[in-house]
Amino acid sequence: FHPEAMIHSDQGFHYTHPHFQSRVKKAGLLQSMSRRGNCWDNAPMESFFGHLKDMVDHKACESFNQLKEEVNNYISKYNNERYQWKLNKMTPVQYRGHLLAA
Repeated sequence: FHPEAMIHSDQGFHYTHPHFQSRVKKAGLLQSMSRRGNCWDNAPMESFFGHLKDMVDHKACESFNQLKEEVNNYISKYNNERYQWKLNKMTPVQYRGHLLAA
């Protein structure tokens, strides 16, 4: 995974538990949590996962590797092919390039 990969979550019991936090660190990931009682911090990820659950038929997957492949394919399409109104009708990759060029 990317060296700056991050797990973002709310402050639920399982995400604040020392065992979970230890595993996150051991995996070499950063952990980010939304502020207490502020659901807006998680809104972009909730939206993304909502779309992912609608588009990926996880119940049809017969193995973890098949599920992983389906999720990776969806993420690639989401970033490179899915135009978004809030990103000036660009894909996330196009919009990032647009911002970097500015």
